[in-house]
Amino acid sequence: MNSLYTPLTKKKAEELRAGEEISLTGVIYTARDKAHKRIANALLRHRNPSFPLQDQIIYYCGPTPAPRNRVIGSCGPTTSSRMDEFTPLLLKKGLRGMIGKGKRTEKVIEAIKRFKAVYFVTFGGCGALLSTFVKKKEVVAYPELKTEAVYRLYVEDFPLIVAIDSRGREIF
Repeated sequence: MNSLYTPLTKKKAEELRAGEEISLTGVIYTARDKAHKRIANALLRHRNPSFPLQDQIIYYCGPTPAPRNRVIGSCGPTTSSRMDEFTPLLLKKGLRGMIGKGKRTEKVIEAIKRFKAVYFVTFGGCGALLSTFVKKKEVVAYPELKTEAVYRLYVEDFPLIVAIDSRGREIF
């Protein structure tokens, strides 16, 4: 398993290969369907979202409330294809990586290649386990969306697999 640290620069993204196992440490942002729609609308109105996109990674996740003495509740990946409508725009604006589960559309794969990004998958059904890799959590946008708000997470050794690399090669 290879170590990777955020931010995910274009150079780092281009070095990753489909099928490679990754241990990620650094800042990632959560965003699901509702947040993606708001982010896209802001970008289309030439406004910046409340968090940086350049060289960042979005985790398609809506974490549950944290149990007592924990940073975060269960935080497993959601189905990535639900964000495919918004993904090319976010990649164009500098997003470099995405974490989720499942296949992506051809349009998204083309955008990944064009903008030298990477799509990672992590283990579905293991949200409680994945929460143990989250060391800090902070709401940074859309708090009214509750679990679907955008959170900034600091993760250590978060387990990933490169599902689609910057050349469009994939594991599916």
